[in-house]
Parts: sequence; structure tokens; C-alpha cells
Amino acid sequence: PVLVESLLVFAVVLWVHAAAWDRFSWCAVALALQAFYVQFKWDRLLQQGGAVFQFRGAATSGLLPASMVMPLLGVVMKERCRAAGIVYFERFGVVVASTGMLLALFLSVLAVGITKPVPTNTCILTGVAGSVIIYTMKHSLAVSEVIEVLEVLLIFVYLSMILLYLLPRCFTPGEALLVLGGVSFVLNQLIKRSLNVIEGRGDPIDFFLLVAVVGVILLGLFFTVLFTFMDSGTWISSMFFHMMTAVLGLGVIMPWLYRLIQRNPLLWLLQFLFQTQTRLYLLVYWTFLAASACGVVFYQNAKRSSESKKHQASTITRKYFHFIVVATYVPGLIYDRQLLYVAAVLCLAVFIFLEYVRYFRIKPFGQTLRHLLSLFLDERDSGPLILTHIYLLLGMSLPVWLFPRSCAPKGTLPGAGALVPYSGVLAVGVGDTIASVFGSTLGEIKWPGTKKTFEGTMTAIFAQIIAVALILIFDSSVNLNSSYAWILASVSLVSLLEAYTTQIDNLLLPLYLQIMLMA
Repeated sequence: PVLVESLLVFAVVLWVHAAAWDRFSWCAVALALQAFYVQFKWDRLLQQGGAVFQFRGAATSGLLPASMVMPLLGVVMKERCRAAGIVYFERFGVVVASTGMLLALFLSVLAVGITKPVPTNTCILTGVAGSVIIYTMKHSLAVSEVIEVLEVLLIFVYLSMILLYLLPRCFTPGEALLVLGGVSFVLNQLIKRSLNVIEGRGDPIDFFLLVAVVGVILLGLFFTVLFTFMDSGTWISSMFFHMMTAVLGLGVIMPWLYRLIQRNPLLWLLQFLFQTQTRLYLLVYWTFLAASACGVVFYQNAKRSSESKKHQASTITRKYFHFIVVATYVPGLIYDRQLLYVAAVLCLAVFIFLEYVRYFRIKPFGQTLRHLLSLFLDERDSGPLILTHIYLLLGMSLPVWLFPRSCAPKGTLPGAGALVPYSGVLAVGVGDTIASVFGSTLGEIKWPGTKKTFEGTMTAIFAQIIAVALILIFDSSVNLNSSYAWILASVSLVSLLEAYTTQIDNLLLPLYLQIMLMA
């Protein structure tokens, strides 16, 4: 399975390389080759218990697929913005690609350094790939861009040491690279923009995303340190938690956002949410869907009998939430993408805050959340945090957040790129859901070395093609310009990756589909 997964990732890398064919795409090929070898060192370390931190079990390291996400995303973003003539975001794509390569190299060097005996051939390959990448960065980046890349690397190193120690068994090495690398990049962007505020420059919804993500992460770090010295389950601790959340929110996060958008954040948010009648209808509809999701949780817990306390929800039951998320995102993508952007940020902040309440057992809802959510755990929730629902939200939202709006003059990219905001809906909402449902109920022919079935993968591809046809009918802004073969190949490759990867597919698949469609 690891070899097939690696082959699929190599196919994506070569596809992007053929589309871009520049020094950075060559660097991506070199990075993929060395990551392929290094991931086997990580796998051996995980099996022998020799890794520095405790990583998630029952999964491979996932270094190769995770290492290539940021570099490839930066390369395709650079190409799209260069074609549109937007120099600022073209350089931003270069910084994203360079940052992703340097973070992946750091994780590779770490694995090689702690492997005993020292793997000579892998060291040589890593050294050659690193030399090529650093030489390219030296001749392609300005001094300020080099400093920015090194800042992200420094934040990543410290953040990894803190979070991987505090949260054992929550990530594989690849998932840690993807999640913590993304958080490090967002934190650095927020610091950079806060120090260089220019009135009227920048979209307020982008600032809202940066401040919300950094704010909830800093909130979690603060309470994690605090509750190492006191019991978090008492009423006094719970009152202190709610009080300090309000203080940090109103005293730090709100002024920070005010400095960036130059207006009252609460008034701006209320005005934005209720600006048009369409937004009001969407908010009412989404409230109904959120209530339906809560109803599913309560109903499934009510069915759990007292005799079967170890009973877990079935795969089909968990996929109810995927259907609800698809029903949430599709109208937003069709009618108001900016509202969907902001609503997804708010939802992410709420999800993470509720996870803090559950993890720290904050009264009065902490213990109740633990009981309700324990029914929906699977083997990927082996650590102290429950992250699968947050990964689902991220997988659906990242294509919307990462869509290069400034490089799409008419609000959409030409050809297959018009489907980029729908990457999460197609890969996770439709493909992964249909594959799981049909594979678990009708599947008989298993892919070699996996539990996934041939029938599930084929129905997933077919369902995504039908979904693309429906998008063409209902979303008039989508014009594929006869790029149907590219779309079919992209959907098929990502569906095969879903069958073979042991990483969090809710997070990985939408990003790879977005890369393919943007290429």
C-alpha cells in the first residue's frame, strides 16, 4: 500500500512538473524522491518506538504525501497568478513553495539523524535534494522572502516541540507536518501583516481567518500550560476558563482584528452576515442543518443501550455528517462564497473551542461532550483530542480559503480551475462518502493490502462525475472549456489515493484534488 500511495503522489508531482516546468517544479521532483526514501526510515522508527515523540499508531508516517502538499500548492498558485499578471501573489506562491520544501527537508533530516545505524544512501540523497532546493531558493528569493521562510521554519520547530509533547498519538509525522506547518505559516503571515498595516489594503475576511486561527491556537496553549498546575474539572477552574476566554477574546483578539481591518470587528461581522437577503436565507438554512446534525448525535446516543457501553457508531452513521456538510457547502458555493468563507471560519473557531471544553472537562458541558462524542470515535482518534470532525471541516473549507481570488478576475479560474472551490465537496463530501458507504455494504473485491474495495472506489469516481455534471447545471459561473479528461483523471487519481492512504483522508484528499485542478 505504501508503494502504491507513493506512486500516486509521484504521478501528481510529475503532472504538476509537466504543467509548470520551471526550477521549482524540478525541486519538487527532487523533494519527492528523497521523501520517498526517508518515509521508510520514519516507518521503521515508528515500528521500533524510536521516534522522538509519540505519534498516531496503526498508520504509516505519511511523509511523502504530506511533504508535497505545500510545495505543489505554491507552484500551481505561482503559475496561475503569473498567467493573470498578479506579481504580488506570484511571489506569494514562490514563498509558499519554498516554505513547504524547507519544512519537509527539516523533517527528513530529523528522521535521518535519529536513525541508527546512519542510513548512508538516504543521507546522500537528502543532502543532494537539499542542496538543489537551497541553491534554487538562493537564486530565486529576495532577502525579505528568505527571512520569511526561515521565520516559518523557526515557528514550526518550536510549535512542533510543544504540541507533539502535549498531544501524544494525535498525529502521524506527515499529519504533523501538514497541520503544524500550516499553522506556523498562518501565524507568520499574521505577524507580518500586523507589523505592516496599510489602511485599505487587504480583504477583511482574510484577516478574520488569520486572527481566528491564531487566536484559538494561542487560547489552547495558554490553558494547556495553566491546567498543568491546577485541576481543570472543578467549578472554580471552569469559571476561570470562561472568564479568561472572554478576557483574551475581547482584550487581545478583538483589538488585534481592529488594528488589521480598521473598524469595529463585531459591527463589521454583523453587517457582513446580514448584508443581503440571500445571506439571511443561507444563515437560516445552515442553522437548520446544524440543528439536524445535533439531532443525529443525540439520537444515536439515545440508541446506545446501557448493556453495550463499547458500542461505536457504524461507518454509514458517521457519513451522515458528510451528507449534512455537502448540503451546507454547495448552496454557499453557488450563491455566496464570501459568506461561506466567513461562516466556515466561525464554525472552525467554535469546533476548536468545544474541543477545549471537552478535553479540559470544563463545566457544565465538558463531561456531556465527552459522553456524546465517544460514540463516534474511530481508530484515528487514538490521542487525547478528537480531531476527525475538525479535519472534515478543514477539508471542506481549505479549497474555499486557499482559492486565489486575486488571480481570478471574474471570480473563477478558467477550465478545470473553476472547480477548485468544490474540491472538498467532490473529494470528501461525495467521493469519500460514497466509497465508504458502497464499499462497506456492497464491496467484495479488495484492493491489495488494504481494507478498501474496488467497488467503493469505482462508485466514488462515478458519483464525483455526476456531481461535476450537477455543478455545471446549477452554477453558471463554472465553465470547464472541454477539460473533461483532466477532471476525470484528477478525480480518479484522488479516489485511488483515498483507497491506499492511511493518513487523514478528510484533510489530504481535497488538497490534492485542488492541486490537480489548479494545475
